[in-house]
Amino acid sequence: MPLDQIEEEVEMSFLDHLEELRWHLIRSLGAIMVFAVAAFFAKNLVFHTILLGPSRIDFWTYEMLCRLSEILKSEALCIDELPFIIQSRKMTGQFSMHVTSSFVVGIICAFPYAFWEIWRFIKPGLYPTERKAARGATFFVSFLFIIGVLFGYFVVTPISINFLSNYQLDPSILNEFDIISYISTVITLVLACGILFQLPIVVYFLTRAGLITPEIMRTYRKHAIIVILILGAMLTPPDPFSQILIAMPLFGLYQVSIFISARVIKKEQSTELQKVDE
Repeated sequence: MPLDQIEEEVEMSFLDHLEELRWHLIRSLGAIMVFAVAAFFAKNLVFHTILLGPSRIDFWTYEMLCRLSEILKSEALCIDELPFIIQSRKMTGQFSMHVTSSFVVGIICAFPYAFWEIWRFIKPGLYPTERKAARGATFFVSFLFIIGVLFGYFVVTPISINFLSNYQLDPSILNEFDIISYISTVITLVLACGILFQLPIVVYFLTRAGLITPEIMRTYRKHAIIVILILGAMLTPPDPFSQILIAMPLFGLYQVSIFISARVIKKEQSTELQKVDE
């Protein structure tokens, strides 16, 4: 076969892959837009109930903390006041945050489907052993993302809002937060937790690729703590409280990741022994 014909077939194959990727991305974006439009019209649910929920003392987390305070017979945990108000200081502030927040809600709701679409594109290019090893990837990635989002919304966000609203340089300074600042903080905390909770999945694939081992992770545990604290500082508002709140579960996930890495290595060694025996 002439060389130019071979190159043409290779080029067409590459273009076919691009075309396939394009349709996967289009379907993913379509799912995001469907949820975004639904969130845009469900304004009362998305904003009053969900996004503005942590700004009111009747939020679920605050009520649970007050109940825990009653059980412990201590008022230290009960949050019965959030000394701040939310304002819109820009003419387009509320509308722009309405559109932006609806799109972010669309991303969160459509994440499992969007990841499944991308995985469908990647999966055919893997070897059979790699496909078998990555079985259930969509479920576990989506599960950890949802757990991270829920943790960020029900734990990190309300406690961070309580800390920031009660922090004062001087009693004469009133906390009057702009709607853009408030919504951006909530979205950042929630998405950051959702993304950072993917650590076990990342460790699993890096171990499969032979890039890390449980011994390496144990050796560099102290360095990992510093990296986790830096990530927490980068992905949260500029206060140490939020940073620590995200760093604590991340360190727990790091410990779980060591166990996962050890299981992967043990399974690979068992498979190699079986091949040798055969």
